[in-house]
Amino acid sequence: MKPVAGKVWLVGAGPGDADLISVKAAKLLEKADVVLYDYLVNKELLKYCQHECEMIYVGKKKDKHTYPQDELNELLVHYARQGKEIVRLKGGDPFVFGRGVEEILTLIDNDIHYEVVPGITSGVAVPAYMGIPVTARNVASSVTFVTGHPAKNGSNPVDWQSLAKGSDTLVVYMGVTNAGRIAEELVNGGKGEETPVALIRWGTYPQQEMLKSNLKSIEADMTNAGFRPPALMVIGEVVKFSDQFKPIIKSLTKEEYSHV
Repeated sequence: MKPVAGKVWLVGAGPGDADLISVKAAKLLEKADVVLYDYLVNKELLKYCQHECEMIYVGKKKDKHTYPQDELNELLVHYARQGKEIVRLKGGDPFVFGRGVEEILTLIDNDIHYEVVPGITSGVAVPAYMGIPVTARNVASSVTFVTGHPAKNGSNPVDWQSLAKGSDTLVVYMGVTNAGRIAEELVNGGKGEETPVALIRWGTYPQQEMLKSNLKSIEADMTNAGFRPPALMVIGEVVKFSDQFKPIIKSLTKEEYSHV
């Protein structure tokens, strides 16, 4: 089968701060015929798009998907078959819990040209914006990115007890809802109850906020603070650096960002 004329770019939008978009990604947005963008993508990036560009929100929240993944995949095929240049704009990086692989396999099955444009992943940038390095000499020589949101069919569960001693720093995506269970499993696996934990909500945005605790208290502290997603969880001794390092951007107060 001869490949269709359209092309899809899977583009990483970065973690939130609009200035963290890559030059290549910005150039692609400027010429795109269609942009399909996610929930965590900063809407300021859509200002790069030309006036004629069709911009389609395909975001996912917990138990609330604008488009199921299969339908989203078919949208890419639909527009590519019309000869369109399509940007699939994903928060962070397309290959870090971005389901980029599933979309590429659909494009391959339909003989559609594609290209991947990496983005800055939230797992590194979000802690950095709060003064937390994910590695540090003599403190943390390893870091693991892991999802805290198990598949609905229960497949490929995370072995938290093995991770407890297998990595110095754990960066957990989509883990707020299951934070208590994750903490319990890590303690059962040998990680100390006093191991520092940081929950960072809306990281790299002006309204970013952080809750610091430890494995023993994180569930109670979250409940007391009313902490909710979207947030990233960082577990390990590196969290302590946030007491010394200045954040890259100052967080707004709740009163300030309630109007953002």
